[in-house]
This record gives sequence, C-alpha cells and structure tokens, in this order.
Amino acid sequence: MSPASPDDVPPVHDLIGIGFGPSNVAMAIALTERNSRVGRQQAVTAHFFERQPRFGWHRGMLIDDATMQVSFLKDLVTLRNPSSEFSFLCYLQSEGRLVDFVNGKSLFPLRVEFHDYFEWAAAKVDDMVSYGHEVIAVRPVVLDGVVEYVDVTSRSGSEVVVHRARNLVIGTGLRPQMPDGVERTDRVWHTSDLLARVEGLDGAGPPSRFVVVGAGQSAAENVAYLHRRFPDAEVCAVFSRYGYSPADDSGFANRIFDPDAVDEYFTAPDETKRKLMGYHGNTNYAVVDIDLIDDLYRTAYQEKVLGTERLRFLNVSRVVDAVETPDRVRTTVESLVTGERTTLDADVVVYATGYLPADALGLLGEVGERCRLDAQGRVRVERDYRVATDPGMRCGVYLQGGTEHTHGITSSLLSNTAIRVGEILDSIVERGQNDASGRPRDVVDDEISTPL
Repeated sequence: MSPASPDDVPPVHDLIGIGFGPSNVAMAIALTERNSRVGRQQAVTAHFFERQPRFGWHRGMLIDDATMQVSFLKDLVTLRNPSSEFSFLCYLQSEGRLVDFVNGKSLFPLRVEFHDYFEWAAAKVDDMVSYGHEVIAVRPVVLDGVVEYVDVTSRSGSEVVVHRARNLVIGTGLRPQMPDGVERTDRVWHTSDLLARVEGLDGAGPPSRFVVVGAGQSAAENVAYLHRRFPDAEVCAVFSRYGYSPADDSGFANRIFDPDAVDEYFTAPDETKRKLMGYHGNTNYAVVDIDLIDDLYRTAYQEKVLGTERLRFLNVSRVVDAVETPDRVRTTVESLVTGERTTLDADVVVYATGYLPADALGLLGEVGERCRLDAQGRVRVERDYRVATDPGMRCGVYLQGGTEHTHGITSSLLSNTAIRVGEILDSIVERGQNDASGRPRDVVDDEISTPL
C-alpha cells in the first residue's frame, strides 16, 4: 500500500489510531500479523496516540476477586486468528500458568489477570504507540478538491506534533456517566473511581456507611467489595427494582454477540433493531452474574440471622438528593411505592450509573462536518465500521465503539473485538488498493512528525 512517492508529497501513515485501549491494541496486533505475511510494499503503516501514560483499562474496577463476563477465547485475537502468538493462552504459557488455568476448569479469568494479558499484548506492539499524547486537533488535507488525508495534532507536555494519515481509527472508549446535576467529588464517586478513591479513606477515621446506587454488575461488585473491605461499615444498596436481575448468558442468548449477528443486525429494519435490543438487553445492561447475586443474598440473610445487619438493600427506591457536608454526604432515599423518604448520612456515595461512548466526531472539527448523520442525529456508519461521509472525503474514518445503533450490542464490548479489527483492516487494505485517484502512495516513515 505504500510505494515510493514524489518528493513534494509528505510521508503519510496508512492509518492513525486515536486511543490505545483493547480495541486499538487488537488493531495494532492485526496490523503486525498481516505485515509479517506481506512484503514492505504491501505493509500497512500505522501509529497510535494514547493520552494515558501507559496502558490501562478500567483500572478502578480491578477488584481482586472480580472475574470477566466473557470467555477468555474472546481475547484480542483468537476468533480472528486461533493460531496467534498474541492469544490469552500464549500469555498464560509465557507466565507459567497455562496448566494451572486449565486445571481450574473456568472460561472466565480474573479481571485483574485479563488486564495483565492486555498489558502483555500492548507491550508487544508498543513501538506503534505514543503514550502520554493527547490528540487535540484533526484537520483535513485537501488535494484537487478532495480530502485525501488528515493531519492529526497531538500534545505531550509542551511538545506538539503533527502526523498525517489516509485513515483514522477512533477507539476512545467510554466515559463515566453521572446523574444530571451530580458531580464527582472526594465523597461522591463513580464506580470507575473505586480502587483509586478507596485508598484515600485509610488515612481518615474508619467509615461507618456507604451508599451504592445502581443495579448492574458494577454496583453489585462495589457493594460486595466495600462490605468485605470495611468490616465495621454499613453498606446500603439503592435501586429501583426488587432485587438484582441475573444476566442471561445462555448459549442461545449469547448468539447476539456472534459475528453473524452483526450482519443480521446491520441489515435489519429499525423496528427489528429496537426489538432485538429489548429482547437481549439483559445479556449486558443492568444485570448481574447469578453467582454474585446468590452470594450477596446469602450474606444478607446470614446477617439477619445473627442480628448484625451491615448489608442493607433499599429496593424499589431511588436517591433524590445527596448534599455534601465537610465530612459526610446527606443522602435522601425515596420509596417508589409509598413516596416515603429516608435520610442516610454516608461517608461516601457511589454511583454505578454506567458509561456513555465518547463523542466520536467531537474532536474531528471540519472533518466531522463532512460526516453524515441519520434522521435521529446519530452518525451513519457503514458495515465495515467506516463513517459515511460526503463525496469530497476520500480519507476514511472508522469507529471502534459508538456503533450500537448500527452494529448492535457488541459495539463497545470485547466479544467481537478480534473480528471487528480484522474487518476494519480488510476495508482499509481493499479501499487502498482500489483507490480511484491514481495518485501514487507514499512510503511512510513512522518516525517522521512535524513539530510546531
């Protein structure tokens, strides 16, 4: 894809990735594996920018006993390339734990272990990423009236550099969501803050009460962790249901995550899409692993028997107010049945209110203005995850996430990551080989950048 270019054309990357979480790590691996099979002239050249100083994926929720909700076989590579040297099994072999893991007879590793696998894989392709670099601007490069490339400006400290690319792959992940009007503070947390914030409580007096708001997996994990971590504190779980709802992880329901299901969802009428999300939302949204539900119920019942109730469930209820004082948060909980209000003075209130995808087009500037939206104002995305653009835009913009409305539930999940990056890479290669512009491709030197 990158034969020699005339002297007056600057070097260009075939793709630049914004963000280097699991999705774009998987993309870097797919690139590495493809390039190892082809000659230099057919190699796809790429660079990634990540604003974190090192790889990290939901570090605030790496509770020591929390397990993954997806099979280890849905790692960064296996469903695309079962023989890959970047698989979770190869990671286990390198760590000397393969036999031990097999003997455990589990498909679901510890979350902290899977994070370590991600770090291991990311380190193998870290020559392709600039950590500590925040992308601050994307500008179109117009040739003969067409946006042929984009210039991506990134900043690291006082240094600002510009890289040019034929394609963007945006993998900026999810952002914590708080209720309207609620701000995160030292005593009002989102679940993503858990492990970082909880360490700060050790220097103060022992906490006496936590309030955890929400009914999903993260909420239940926070309740269990705080109850165990602070044996003298009361933990109050507040949610609008009667109890936690179990996740549907049955074999038939899990077909919603299959690669073929993406094709079916993409081509389905909008009404069918809505029905599928309604039918199978309980595979992922506001649901909890049944083992954790049972553990929490047993703990609450045991405490009731012993007369030492520290674990409280305020069900069919909602938090209507949380006022922070210098050393507490005065929380008002309202029953959805009777309207009765209860005041709870807590050391910390934790909101398990989920995540929202980052604004995919927010940092694209003029490039974003060339991207097309549907009737609901959502970005239009083609089957190959490429954003639909106006005819004057030849440079590709691909999304890893934020495509739930077009590609289904797997949009922001690990289940289909390995397949998705392969499809995006195939699209980039095919479109590059079939470029109708006739303009020669440039040799890309990954070290070249333009200081400002």
